[in-house]
Amino acid sequence: MEHSENKNQAAKPGDYAVGLDLGTTKIVAIIGRYNEYGKLEIIGYGKARSLGIHRGVVNNILQTVKSIESAVQQAETTSGLKVSSVVAGIAGQHIRSLQHSDYITRENADSVIEENDIKLLTENVEKLNMLPGEKIIHVLPQEYKIDGQAEIKEPIGMYGARLEANFHIVVGQVASIRNIGRCIETAGLSDSTITLEPLASAEAVLSQEEKEAGVVLVDIGGGTTDVAIFKDNIIRHTAVIPFGGNVITNDIKEGCSIIEKQAEQLKVRFGSAWPGENKENEIVSIPGIKGREGKEISLKRLSQIIHSRVVEIIEQVYMEIKNYGHTEPSKKLIAGIVLTGGGAQLKHIRQLVEYVTGMDTRIGFSDENLASGSPEELSTPMYATGIGLLMEGIRMNKKQGVEVKPESPIHDHREETAVDGDVQAEDAAQPSNDLETESRPAKLMDKFINGLKKFINDDVK
Repeated sequence: MEHSENKNQAAKPGDYAVGLDLGTTKIVAIIGRYNEYGKLEIIGYGKARSLGIHRGVVNNILQTVKSIESAVQQAETTSGLKVSSVVAGIAGQHIRSLQHSDYITRENADSVIEENDIKLLTENVEKLNMLPGEKIIHVLPQEYKIDGQAEIKEPIGMYGARLEANFHIVVGQVASIRNIGRCIETAGLSDSTITLEPLASAEAVLSQEEKEAGVVLVDIGGGTTDVAIFKDNIIRHTAVIPFGGNVITNDIKEGCSIIEKQAEQLKVRFGSAWPGENKENEIVSIPGIKGREGKEISLKRLSQIIHSRVVEIIEQVYMEIKNYGHTEPSKKLIAGIVLTGGGAQLKHIRQLVEYVTGMDTRIGFSDENLASGSPEELSTPMYATGIGLLMEGIRMNKKQGVEVKPESPIHDHREETAVDGDVQAEDAAQPSNDLETESRPAKLMDKFINGLKKFINDDVK
């Protein structure tokens, strides 16, 4: 990352990292670093409507590149830094995971196990032959075994001749991974690494205690729902379900015979996952198209449509939890479920998840990792993946020996909220509007807040 202005001249390029969330409904670039208290200072961020990605997979290179450029340009404008490399996220229905065990025999059993031994073992696993067209994305070690002694979490410093480990391997389609890299490269950037998005979201919203006790991270995005299960501070299971918030919007569109923009507004502003909350006489008025007569839609009917699809998503998630084997005493998930992503903001979804699964559930926010004065918008569940990718980028800097120092002030840019008037409620309270307008990069720093009004009509992840 290079400087584009002098105001941050005291900072070093390695002080910062950039997380790039390539979502189905939005693309977000976040620049930040840790302060002396171990909290994330957000130096700048930008977002743009995602028009070239479907269910986590790139289907239009040019549109995706434009969205990346727009989001990155906004982040550069607010931070005064020139972005050169990013940590990008990957998801999509092409992702799968598997368990694998491997071992190495050390030449000198009288010397202690070092980092190079772990690296050699991991490289062995990375050489595994996958199905045609697949590539290994992550090799995540779980428990180690040394000369038959099992359940070793940290083998470095111990003696032994045979070093063995169980691994959780995440695999994706080569074409999909290369397309993401192509988009990033065409946008004038380099990807320092590509990270599985549920792992990034988990980093942002889960505590160490939850990972120790056993927890399910459910990230409900626009195109997919990502699942990651942790137990004893170890990743145990990952999955990507090819349904997200967009299918809920599409069901509303078809069920109410309205356009997609109106369906998204209805979902965000008046939608609920629990139909019993609404009364029969609660009505929403939808303006007609081009002078045509408007429509009146029952909020109870709206909730019933949403409820049906959300239950389907939850049942798919619960099937993954069952596949993990959560009923076994050693695999109990004491911390339950943590919901994050844009879909986690749907009213009463937490209660519905608890009802369907019987597991304790909470909504995951990333605000505990953010420094005071950070943009409030970034603490919402829909930005958890971007925050997690930023944290991964900073972790990589530290691993490479880059020292992160808080030498520059935070620029706190808060978004002004505008309410679209296309939908009016009768006999119902009108919640705040989370909708966002179409991308329009800010030209000057002092115009950034007005520039963020561009998202009012966008889909949100």
